[in-house]
Order: sequence, then C-alpha cells, then structure tokens
Amino acid sequence: MGKRFLVTGGAGFIGSAVARMIIGHSPDHVLVVDKLTYAANPDSLAPVAHDARYGFVQADVADMSRMREVIADFRPDVIMHLAAESHVDRSIDGPGEFVRTNITGTYSLLEAALAWWRERDSAARERFRFHHVSTDEVFGSLGDGGSFTEETRYDPSSPYAASKAAADHLVAAWGRTYGLPVVISNCSNNYGPCQFPEKLIPLTILNALEGKPVRVYGTGRNVRDWLYVDDHARALLTIAGRGRPGESYNVGARCERENIDVVRAICRLVDELAPDAGAGPREALIEFVADRPGHDFRYAIDPSKVMRDLDWRPEESFDSGLRKTVRWYLDNRIWWERIRSGVYRGERLGERPASAAAGTPA
Repeated sequence: MGKRFLVTGGAGFIGSAVARMIIGHSPDHVLVVDKLTYAANPDSLAPVAHDARYGFVQADVADMSRMREVIADFRPDVIMHLAAESHVDRSIDGPGEFVRTNITGTYSLLEAALAWWRERDSAARERFRFHHVSTDEVFGSLGDGGSFTEETRYDPSSPYAASKAAADHLVAAWGRTYGLPVVISNCSNNYGPCQFPEKLIPLTILNALEGKPVRVYGTGRNVRDWLYVDDHARALLTIAGRGRPGESYNVGARCERENIDVVRAICRLVDELAPDAGAGPREALIEFVADRPGHDFRYAIDPSKVMRDLDWRPEESFDSGLRKTVRWYLDNRIWWERIRSGVYRGERLGERPASAAAGTPA
C-alpha cells in the first residue's frame, strides 16, 4: 500500500517537487499541508492534484491544535517538514514572521507529532520518521577554502539563518529528550522549476527575458553551491526512508559558482533560447548594486556522508540543470506571469537599515 507522507510547505518550491516525485515515482500517499502564503503556488501541484493518493490541507504549522487534528486524521509514516519562511532579504525587512513560522511552527509540529507518535503501537513507532529540512546557511560563511560538514559549528548571519538554526536545535532536542525518531538535512542553494522569482536564478531569468535591469549584489564574487531541486527531492526521500534517527545529512552537488558567473550564464542562455535581435546581449542589463547586510561570502557543502551512507548521487550538472531551468521558465509563462503581475514584481528587498533594527519593521 506504500507509505504515508505528510509534507508541510508542500505548495512551495522544494515541497512541491517532493510531492510530485512521491506521486510520480512511488506507490506512496502524500498529504500536503500549506498555509498558502505569498511564495506558495498551488499550480506547482497541478500535475498530481487529481491523483487518488494525493491530498491537500490549508493550515498553519504554528497552529498546534490544527496540526494535531491533521496528523491524527492522516496517520503519517513520515512527516517531512519543509514549511518555512526562506528568503534572506525578506528576513532583513521583517524578521518577526520568520521567528513565528520557522521556530514556533517547528515547535508546534514537533509537539503534535510527539503526541501522536506516543500513542502508536511499537511497529508504527519504529516505522515513523520526522524529517526536518534545513539549510547550509545555519553554518554561516566560509572563506576561500573548506566545506560545511555535519560537524560544522552553527554560526548564522541573517534572521532567516538564525531562525532555521533554532529550528534545527529544537528538532535535535526532541529526538534526544523525548526519543522522537528525527532526521535533519541541510542543503545547499536549490534551483529549478517552480521557484518563486525573488531568488537569484529565477529573478535573473525573468529580468533578462523582459529586458529589465539584472542587479547583482556587491562585486558578484560571493559563492554559492548549487543543487538542482529534483536531485534534492530524491535525496530527501532517501533520507526519510533510510536515514538513521538522530543523524543529520548535508546535501549538495559540489557545484560552486560565483554569483556573477551564474548571472552571466543565465544571460547567455536567455540569448540562445529566447533571442531578441532588438534587445542585444542580455549581459548588458547587469548592474552592480550595494551589497545586502550580512551577506555571507561563500557556502559549500560536503555531501560525503549522504553519498557514502545512503548511496545518493546528484544526476544534474550545474550546466544541464541551469539549461533545464531556463527552458522551464520560458515554457511556463502562465505560472510566473501571475506572480509578476501582483504578488512580486521583482523589486529589491532586504534594504532595511541597521539603525531601524530595533524599531518597527519596514
């Protein structure tokens, strides 16, 4: 009959990829739980929405009583917790919602899951997993060398990273203190289809396509380690199914790139796949702007543990994944035009001055 996966944040970028993969590549059932905030998009779930093994509940993970009801009704074998406020720039402008969703929401879900887990028989308790999905940003910034491992000290720089670090610690504590079978994964920067266009890659694609300024923070020399979202979804399902309770796993594809090189590669792909003789080379749209506060210099994930212990490997190179991503945005205008026409038009975020930090959020 397959397993029963409850996926929080399943209408978001990574969560929807997980839900599509469960329905498309397994006999398992999935229940998506999502508050449907600005970055959620039910259109991302359209390919699986009519499958009998798929279900959806609109709910807030910070509502503990509602989470208890949802868990009791669905009776999951696995809870995959992806619900989060996730954009660094937005966390600078308004950190309160990040504290509420990422910290309080994780606490509420842990308590609801623990209460339900304690009531199960021994076989169901043994089978159950609480998989918390986190980020490499909890580790802070790297210099020119080295990579984050599962033993790297936490050193978050932004309100977003700090809220995810707190959530990681809560999950680990519920495992150690109460025996809840938890696993944690920390991933590098994701990219791919269905990503909300406030993030670097989709924002650059759309601005280049529309002939708008392509803005790059600082000198563009900041380095990120990129992971194609479907590779990440496979890793998450592998960890949820075979990861050892109490363990954490770093997930990355060893695809480090400077931001400016990513932007230039996107501009060239848009020129190739959506030529506009009147527009000229899209690289001419690049503008360097003042850096954002607390901008970490470099991230790099060492995925040796998940590769060695769970036999996971990424299937996409950065070049192949980026080409697929640009092609998807070109072929799916309806998906993103609804966003660009109202929810988010590409404006810069994260400019809240340091002097305003103690006052009312901008």
